Amino acid sequence: MTLGPDSPTATAPSHQGAGFPPSDQKFQDGGRAAHGTESKSLSDESPAEDSDAVQEVEFKEGGYGWVVVFGVWLVNMHTWGLNSSYAVFLAYYLRSGTIIGASPLFFAFIGGLSVSIALLVSPAATHSIKTLGTRVTLFIGVIFETGSFIAASFSDHAWQLLLSQGVCFGLGLGFCFTATVGVVPQWFTKRRSFANALATGGSGFGGLTYALGANAMITNLGLEWAFRILAIICFVVNGSVCLIMKDRNKAVGAKHIPFHKDLFFQPEYWLFVGWGFFGIIGYIIVVFSIADYALQAGFTSEQASLASAMFNLSQALGRPAIGLLSDRLGRMNVAGIGTLIASVVAFFLWIFAGKYYAGLIIYALFGAVAGILWPCVGPVAAEVVGLQLLPAGNQKRLTPWGCIALSVYWIILVFPSTFAEVIGLSLKRETIGATVYLDVQVFTGFMFFASFLSMWLLRSWKLRQMESLGLDEKEQEAAIHNAAAVRPSEERKRGSASNTRQQNVVVSYVTNMFVMKRL
Repeated sequence: MTLGPDSPTATAPSHQGAGFPPSDQKFQDGGRAAHGTESKSLSDESPAEDSDAVQEVEFKEGGYGWVVVFGVWLVNMHTWGLNSSYAVFLAYYLRSGTIIGASPLFFAFIGGLSVSIALLVSPAATHSIKTLGTRVTLFIGVIFETGSFIAASFSDHAWQLLLSQGVCFGLGLGFCFTATVGVVPQWFTKRRSFANALATGGSGFGGLTYALGANAMITNLGLEWAFRILAIICFVVNGSVCLIMKDRNKAVGAKHIPFHKDLFFQPEYWLFVGWGFFGIIGYIIVVFSIADYALQAGFTSEQASLASAMFNLSQALGRPAIGLLSDRLGRMNVAGIGTLIASVVAFFLWIFAGKYYAGLIIYALFGAVAGILWPCVGPVAAEVVGLQLLPAGNQKRLTPWGCIALSVYWIILVFPSTFAEVIGLSLKRETIGATVYLDVQVFTGFMFFASFLSMWLLRSWKLRQMESLGLDEKEQEAAIHNAAAVRPSEERKRGSASNTRQQNVVVSYVTNMFVMKRL
């Protein structure tokens, strides 16, 4: 279960952490020069660093990078895609009663637990990349994932399913995700957003394929052999990707730093967290509940699996489109508007049209905006903490903020990921028909709306930040891509700072929410 472009002159990202690489080596070097705060002089640089710099200048995007994109696409298909198909397993568990000692809330907890474990293990996986390398880290994930399906095929008690399909699968998902999520941006500059969105689209195709395939295998072969077949497929496909995966960590000087406490003192970072916190609650409720909702509304199991498949198809086709739109319209604009659309369709399409099968399919086709967090989180992180617009002399060195920010980000999202579906099922009414999910639908709509407000306030902060530096319109557009390349005059900075202090902060934030600008 997704990454961001930079300007045509930007280079590949310099950091790959437990998340998405945020900033470029060129940005860091340029930032030190622009602010007159180089941590060391050029004469002190080693020949190896000079060689890496030359290599970065000569690097041209694409090439073997497209092989890497295909490999990451396959991994996403057979990790996040399989995780999305848990909606089919959940619907089967709820109606079959085959697991001893399990309740409906327990099954909901299993789905959220796999996602939260994947996010929680990201610092350990980051350390593994640093010490063992990308391929070995990916293969560790493959072993965990394969083992989880084999163990689940022999599980008939609740605690066994918890350890296999919950914890073990989550470990495999986390190692595979962390190992591959930062590789694609290292191979692209101009089309970085599109390449990342294309790679993350594999999760949608996986959800489409395995939502239909898992239902068919459970119906015709039984639950046990469905798990075993999935284990074989995962090992063969993801194991093969280990052979072709190739990163550029040395070329771009990637650093793997899992944590930094200073992030907790940045208000804008908490707005960024709010966008993901509320958004992932809404997303997990929808992706895991849509099949059971279809059954509650009176549709067949085949129709329910098809609705889940259409939801994942929307993500498969929509994520590359989201990447292209982010290139043209701005990262924060697309992230915010997409989340708002997810809220609107939850309130109106899902509630009023979802009781009819055609209406449910139409709602499912908006799955791309429900999961907009995944293709947008990396680019937005770069805007928030990777590209710092600080006055000259206020910064001794530029730290790998985006790498650290995403590592901390995933850990914070563990809590909502774990309990989102539990909250969703606990809100189900004791009635018959589609109204069983009415409270769930309303709650989901409000979660997406809260996510939108967080992002739009964050966008206002970004606009105010650039205004406080006195950047004109052209410089503001340039700062969106490479903040360090822009250095306004001292006079303009002092004048703008004075105007900013005179302006009420609340009024400024509210006003900026209605400013139409590519951001």
